Amino acid sequence: MAIGYDEIEVGTELPAQSFPVTRATLVQYAGASGDFNPIHWNEKFALEVGLPDVIAHGMFTMAEAIRVVTDWVGDPAAVVEYGVRFTRPVPVPNDGTGSVIEVTGKVAKLLDDRKVQVDLVASYAGQKVLGMSRAVVRLA
Repeated sequence: MAIGYDEIEVGTELPAQSFPVTRATLVQYAGASGDFNPIHWNEKFALEVGLPDVIAHGMFTMAEAIRVVTDWVGDPAAVVEYGVRFTRPVPVPNDGTGSVIEVTGKVAKLLDDRKVQVDLVASYAGQKVLGMSRAVVRLA
């Protein structure tokens, strides 16, 4: 069922989601994206360049965050704008359980042409990992 613009108010909360990230997830993402930077798979290299561990790809984190919006609206094509600032890395330990990215979203503005602005908060271990995470979505 499509979400109608007339049904939405500023402050409407989107269902929160949690996204697990393991080293295997990072290898799969590297294969799909072509981003084989060693900070995403080589723990020794990541530590040598000052990172706390291997880290998730920023674009992977960004993609997981927008899933909260696309799942809510039911149509990825409804997202007409999306942008973030990368504020913190998501370390992914090689312990079999990995990490979890927590994402919440809220309608921040009603815009013209049946569009809304959704502000997202993506965090890892209680700290924001994306800043200025905003999507503009066209509703039915």
